[in-house]
Amino acid sequence: MGMIGGGKDAFIGAVHRLAANMDGLIELTAGALSVNPEIGYESGKLLFLPDNRIYSNYEEMLTKESELPADERIDFVTIVTPNFAHFAPAMMALDKGFNVVIEKPMTLTLEEAKQLQAKVEETGLTLCLTHTYSGYPMVKQAKQMVREGELGAIRKIVVEYPQGWLSTLSEREGNAQAAWRTDPSKTGKSGSMGDIGTHAAHLAEYISGLKISKICADLNIVVPGRAIDDDGNVLLKFDNGANGVLVASQIAAGEENALKIRVYGEKGGLEWHQMEPNTLIVRWLNAPAQIYRTGNGYMGSFAKHNTRTPGGHPEGYLEAFANIYRNFALTVNAKLNNEQPTAEMLDFPGTTDGIRGMAFIENVVASSQSDQKWFDYKL
Repeated sequence: MGMIGGGKDAFIGAVHRLAANMDGLIELTAGALSVNPEIGYESGKLLFLPDNRIYSNYEEMLTKESELPADERIDFVTIVTPNFAHFAPAMMALDKGFNVVIEKPMTLTLEEAKQLQAKVEETGLTLCLTHTYSGYPMVKQAKQMVREGELGAIRKIVVEYPQGWLSTLSEREGNAQAAWRTDPSKTGKSGSMGDIGTHAAHLAEYISGLKISKICADLNIVVPGRAIDDDGNVLLKFDNGANGVLVASQIAAGEENALKIRVYGEKGGLEWHQMEPNTLIVRWLNAPAQIYRTGNGYMGSFAKHNTRTPGGHPEGYLEAFANIYRNFALTVNAKLNNEQPTAEMLDFPGTTDGIRGMAFIENVVASSQSDQKWFDYKL
């Protein structure tokens, strides 16, 4: 792995490295870790990278790595820069023959996402988008139960993601994360919906297997002086006729990362909480409710594939993140060996998810600005 961004003191870069390292399949061997070459070099030394594999910028890294023998150069790059700096390094990496992992959202605009998908198709390489929450074993279990028809036809989905960390104007109080995430030139058209609403929308589509077809959105700037939405509510319609509600807010004072989803079908429903990730509650129309727990023998093949420890040993955010890296690495390795990856290996987000994420942002913003009640979802 070569990393672009994610130098010292960068939150998400450290998370990616921990996740990539967890299963012993991936080794960090090169990096262009900061736009500041001094910070980049210092970060590389702290990660025990050799001097000749610490690069001043991503262009230098991708060019020089591509000139190395096949058994020495990196196999893929991970891009953990702010949103506006995803597209260019991803396109160059693919042009140079490297597979790609990108922190979500995939790009800054929908048009960039479409160009990136076209480049992946042109090169035949693999791109992984780190929608972390799809990596949890119980999310895999929920998806498999819905796909196998255990709940019957899906009728309603309620998903919410409340945070409280932007309840004040912290972008003007020295909070670097808040500064770029609330700057439209760096984060894109939407704040809360782009940052966490996309996670909620992806989770709804991932578990249900449905696609959002219509929306009615209301975006709000709650904290005075903020330049972009920090709160929003969206009514949803799905392609099978089901309806839903999505709430994403970063001004829900006191909340942490309280992502929660409920999916209801004809025969029953299920409920999952990100902050209690090892439990899946399943409710039946004419039978007692059930509590499923990670690590038990009754789990489906996808949940089992993404579980490392026996039941009762909690697996959380880092393990879910690591599942995405593990499945990506197993897929890339299979392709390098001219083998066919299994369905479980291929179960990680890619360019299609990235395009739908960018479409969600653009459609939600357009709907919120429109007087029309229902807004057709456009890709």
